[in-house]
Amino acid sequence: MFPRVVIARSRLCSPFLVLLLTGLAARAGAAEPASAVGPVIESFIARATAEHPRHSEADVLVLRDGTLLAAWTGFAGGARDDAPAHIAAARSTDGGRTWGERRVLQENSGRANVMSVSLLRSRSGDVLFFFLRKNSATDLKVFVRRSTDDAATWGPPVLVTPEDGYHVMNNARVLQLRSGRLLAPVATTQRVGTKQDDFRTVVHLSDDDGRTWRRGRTWLTAPKRGAMEPGLIELRDGRVMQIIRTQTGLIWRAFSSDGGETWTEATPWNVESPESPATLAALPETGDWLLVWNPHVAWANPERTVLGANHGGPRTPLAARLSRDEGETWGAPRNLEADPACTYAYTSITFHEGRALLTYYHFPQGGKLLSLKFRSVPLGWFHATP
Repeated sequence: MFPRVVIARSRLCSPFLVLLLTGLAARAGAAEPASAVGPVIESFIARATAEHPRHSEADVLVLRDGTLLAAWTGFAGGARDDAPAHIAAARSTDGGRTWGERRVLQENSGRANVMSVSLLRSRSGDVLFFFLRKNSATDLKVFVRRSTDDAATWGPPVLVTPEDGYHVMNNARVLQLRSGRLLAPVATTQRVGTKQDDFRTVVHLSDDDGRTWRRGRTWLTAPKRGAMEPGLIELRDGRVMQIIRTQTGLIWRAFSSDGGETWTEATPWNVESPESPATLAALPETGDWLLVWNPHVAWANPERTVLGANHGGPRTPLAARLSRDEGETWGAPRNLEADPACTYAYTSITFHEGRALLTYYHFPQGGKLLSLKFRSVPLGWFHATP
């Protein structure tokens, strides 16, 4: 158990606090096997500046030589979702401790920006790079590009969502099923930024390794602003579960028994969450589910039916917990980040050599600069007692 330490709240996400907590964790875990705790590696892939005030919505791909390729949205001249942005990339050859020179992976081809990266190595061996092209509050589309030479060069963009409308797919969201089918989960509305956006989720499918796409048959809904920012996970029995961000204080979910073609009605899950995206993935060896999310909800009434302001709760801490029975029950959460003066969200998870490689934005509250953080965590850390 960690020794009890009281630290005064700081407006600065100070390096001293990080070092202190890291030291305490190391001492507290000294009696545990190295495989259970091990070194947690953390770094900033891209720090925000006045010129580039936001780096966010990233994903990480492990190249064939073990190099880590990180790609993310690099904003310029503003931090709003519609500010100009391109897709940036950097590489690490030391497990994420340091990152090399930044380059542009995708120029801004939209009237507003391009953003929100998903990187996937298909079973064919090709690498698929998904991103959004934003033209306006009524025009947002998903595209994919292909690399046949391990991300050295890229083919032309292929449209995933040809229908009119505003189609959101979060970073690190595309799933390849055991059958080989690719699923791209999308939340769509006719216009974003209204008081009643009425988002609905739908899944786009590809059975030819991402070369062509078609839309699934089921639209899912949720109260208030709607069903937002879906994610997917494949169950042991072959079904697929979809998780959905909502304004109800709970993550919602639905199931598909036909590879994402059709879905059950979306209903509340047993996981509380503010209006913030959660990321869910299955550990490669055990199949245990790893959930990374913001757990604190600010309920506005004792009945816990009405959310408070500001997304219904802070996007801090950033926590993780495991389920051994596919989400029916959960272990105790462990905080990946816990500074109350910062918020953290839009996580990606990549598994590699017994580790979870995470990215997420790091945003001091009251500020205007969002940096992109990386954390490499041994899988045993998630199993260890908090």
